Formats: sequence, C-alpha cells, structure tokens
Amino acid sequence: MNWKKEYKALLLVTGIFLSAYFLPVEKAAFIQAVQDSLALVKWYAREHVLLCLIPAFFIAGFIAVFIKQAAVITYLGAGAKKWLAYIVASVSGTVLAVCSCTVLPLFSSIYKRGAGLGPAVAFLYAGPAINILAIILTARVLGTDIGIARIIGAVVFSVVIGLIMQAVYRNEEEKKAAVQASYTDTGETERLAPNALLFFILIGILVFANWGRPQSTSGIWHAVWASKWILTGIMGILFGASLIPVLNLKWQHVTAAVIPVLAAVIFLPGRPVIAFAAAVISTSVLLSRKQGKAGQWMESSWDFTKQILPLLAAGVLVAGFLLGSPGSTQGLIPSSWISGLVGGNSLLSNFFASIVGAFMYFATLTEIPIIKGLMANGMGKGPALALLLAGPALSLPNMLVIRKVMGTQKTILFISLVVVMATISGFIFGTFF
Repeated sequence: MNWKKEYKALLLVTGIFLSAYFLPVEKAAFIQAVQDSLALVKWYAREHVLLCLIPAFFIAGFIAVFIKQAAVITYLGAGAKKWLAYIVASVSGTVLAVCSCTVLPLFSSIYKRGAGLGPAVAFLYAGPAINILAIILTARVLGTDIGIARIIGAVVFSVVIGLIMQAVYRNEEEKKAAVQASYTDTGETERLAPNALLFFILIGILVFANWGRPQSTSGIWHAVWASKWILTGIMGILFGASLIPVLNLKWQHVTAAVIPVLAAVIFLPGRPVIAFAAAVISTSVLLSRKQGKAGQWMESSWDFTKQILPLLAAGVLVAGFLLGSPGSTQGLIPSSWISGLVGGNSLLSNFFASIVGAFMYFATLTEIPIIKGLMANGMGKGPALALLLAGPALSLPNMLVIRKVMGTQKTILFISLVVVMATISGFIFGTFF
C-alpha cells in the first residue's frame, strides 16, 4: 500500500470533516455569504454564460478547426518575430469586449495551436484589459488621468509580462521554437475569404450582444447600444448565410435551423435573449449532425466547454462567497474592510487593491461603478488604478482555468507579475496624481 498517498487521502477527509463540524451555519454573515455566492452564480448564468461564453466557445472551436496551425505559428509562435507577435496579441483587446472569463477559451485555443508562451500570455492579459469602451468610460467616470494611465498601463503590462514569462521559460520556448521550425504545412487548402468573413462575423456577434449601456444618453456608443440587438440580428443572418459556403451546407438545412429563431422573434417580441438562445441551440444541432468540418467545429467547441465551464462555475461560487454578488458586495469579507484598506496611497493599500482585484470577478464595464463607489468611500487614486490594472484581467475563476491550460508554476508567475506591476504602477501614479 502506498501510505504517502493514503495519508494525503486521510488529510483530505479530515479537512472536510473539520470544515463540516465547525461550519458556522448559525452566523448571519455566513448565511449572507452563501446567499451572495448563489446570487453571483445566478447572475453569472443569466448575464454572462449565454451571451459571452457560448459565443467564445464557438470562436475557440472555430480557431482550432479552421485557423491553420501554420498561421498561428507564423504570427504568434515561439519563434515568431517578437514585434509582430506582441502587436497582434496586445492590440487584440481593442477588438474583443471580453472579460477575464470570456477570453479563456480563445487563449486556450491559440495556445494549443502553437502560440508562444509570451504572446499567448500577452493576449490573455490584453483581451479583457484593453477594452476601448471601458477605457472611455473610465476616463469619463473616474477621471481623464486614470483613463490615460489605464490604457498605457494595460498595453505595457501585456507586453512586459509576456516578455518576462518568455524569458523565464526561454529553454522551454527555444525547444518549442525548434519543433515549430521543422513544422511543415500539410498542404490542406482553406478558402481564406469565406473563413475570415465567418470569423469576423462571430466576433461581431460576441461584441454587439455584450455591448454595455453607456452612461451618456447620446453619442455613438449609446446609438450602438440602442441598436445592439438589431446589429446582433444582422450578424446572425450573415452567420447563417456564411455557413453555406464555408461548411458546404444545403441552404434548406440552414433555413430549417433559422425557423426556431424567427418563431422566438415573432411570438416573443422584446425577449431577444430567447431568440439568441434559440440560435445557439439551432446552430449546435445543425453542426453536430454533420460530418467533416462542421462536426469537428462542434466537437472542438464542446471540448472547450467541458474543460472550462465547470472550473468557472466553481470559481464564481467561491468568489461570491468571499466577496459578494454585484447587488450586495457583502460576502464573507465585508466591503467596509476593503474600503478601509484601500485609502491613501501606501504600498500596502496598492498591494491590497491589486490582490482584491485579482481575485474578484468583474464582468465587462462593471469594475467602473464599483471603483467609483470605493473612491466615494475614501479609496485613493493609486489603489483605484491598481485595481483597474489587476481586476479585469484576473479573477478566481480565471486562475482555475489558466492553471489547467499552462500549469501551476506558470499561472503563479503570471498572477504575481500582474499583482506586483499593478501595485508599483498604482503607487507611482498615486504619488504624482
């Protein structure tokens, strides 16, 4: 018998027993934390999974099946030109209005397709951090100085963190580059124009369906928000039409898949999410019943879903228990404690803001009103920037998934770099502003 293994099992059982034995179910704070945990899971399921994650899973599956590995290696591979790889990775956030969870399927897909560690990590950070709408709202709500500092910090962070991680694991990356240098294209031809069009249509669906409501009631951002479902619908029509040339589907089959969506639009007006859900189900059924690329796309998307979604659900549950839900922000750790520890501009206050931001879950744009409330309660400008630089790019659910993708050691280094750089940046910014 392997007693070392059995001792580990015994410690696990003992820990579970002691946790259950001393479970403070009679405490009001504990009950509130459990309610907030479930409330966050409910909110996450309603507001985030259908509109954000599912399109991201389809995009990740599309990348895995339709984007040639040679292209990923050329632009983002371990041996790719650094200036090109980091420009492609760091600027990606201006296109993708995603949060720290939605970027995960995309990161996992390009990393598995051969992207180098540095560019992949730069993409992982930049995806949720460099969101044009979020930057503009940050400047309007929290101040122009914080908005400018956020976009400069996010771009610099993505490149520097990627370069540091690539340098730390340079031996591993050199071996990877050597393997990729000997990679030969299989010669399989892809129709570039239809595939590229379908890819950008998928990106359009993801962006428009999740377009956040701006504070202003006028201007282009509000106009796009007011028309978001019309624009999403147009993207959906283009999506259905583009499936025919890309997957060689019969137009009758695509038309049949559209019928449930039209029924939802006609019989349930004013409920666009129902129509969106019908489109997801119809697309899934259509792809899963076909052979070749269509079936592979659905299979790959489903694989990403199985790998990532359970970890995200567990992470959201724990984050809600500790830090509360969007409507409460009063989990096991009281928000008053957080407000009290992020005042002023000490290294400790900036470090604490970075840690809280790293573990807390922020959906796209939600970090701005939360920080506005904290600043009204005494949060300094330095800690506010630190939280902005660490928060949107990281979260507890995010950490659980990236650990599975690139391992514990690399994940710890990535988190540490984000927290340390956010702390230092916040402290410097708070000193001068």
